[in-house]
Amino acid sequence: MEFKLKEFKIDLCVERLANIHYFEFVKEYHTFKDSHPFRELIYVDSGEITVEAEGYSGKLGDKQLLIHKSDEAHSLYCPENIAPNVIIIGFECDCRELDVFSSAPVTLSDDLTKMLAEVVREGRSVFLPPYDIPNLRDMKKREDFAFGADQMIKLWFEMFLIGLVRSAAKHEGAQPRVSAERGVEAIRDYIEQHYMERITLDDLCFLFGTNKTTICHSFKAAYGDTLIHYINRLRIKKAKKLMREGNMNLSELAARVGFSSIHYFSKVFKFYEQKSPTEYFATIKSKLEI
Repeated sequence: MEFKLKEFKIDLCVERLANIHYFEFVKEYHTFKDSHPFRELIYVDSGEITVEAEGYSGKLGDKQLLIHKSDEAHSLYCPENIAPNVIIIGFECDCRELDVFSSAPVTLSDDLTKMLAEVVREGRSVFLPPYDIPNLRDMKKREDFAFGADQMIKLWFEMFLIGLVRSAAKHEGAQPRVSAERGVEAIRDYIEQHYMERITLDDLCFLFGTNKTTICHSFKAAYGDTLIHYINRLRIKKAKKLMREGNMNLSELAARVGFSSIHYFSKVFKFYEQKSPTEYFATIKSKLEI
């Protein structure tokens, strides 16, 4: 029996990514007008910004998106009383259907918002690898850490952009559907994998498509602890293990498990262990000398 294999028609292809950023801007933050040889997606997760570009100049509000064309000069400005959270993704894509998104803001549906969250989630595997991978240019180690991460970013991002184009064209029911709502177990798994990074409630709410009240209540109901306590307990547990291994000083150790300063690390450590990191070190040393 002969088979005729179907050749896929590729309407949209993301060739390369320049960056994936989730910014927590301060009020009155602004950039100078600049241009890049690639498209730049700007999405306001919360708050508001003002954009000045060749294709559009004006406000970009909650859940709204704009895509600057390649080489289009643009800048952004944050209001004096608002500190917005903004996603910026630079990418190469020749699909002309995306040009329409440079001339006016588009408000994303819930499905498209969740898909964009998947792009950011996968992007952190590539653009924000763990601190214990010393050489960020070592591609082999990056691939070992997150198998298929580059490919997953490409797939999710292309699905998102295709859904965006279909939505703009008002094709009934054309938006791709995403996986079922991720539960608190997925949030816990995310924390277990990213405890060494800065984790905020805003990050978690965006990545898992929920709000602060829901995520805090659900997590405590499931694990009997608040998110902050869970993250801190996990970090202290990892810190104690590193102390027992004896390969780092306190400053290195604090940074390795996600604390912004050695002072804050010491304060949290003493709160949970009823002794300072130095006192814990002394306990370990006394045991080794027996």
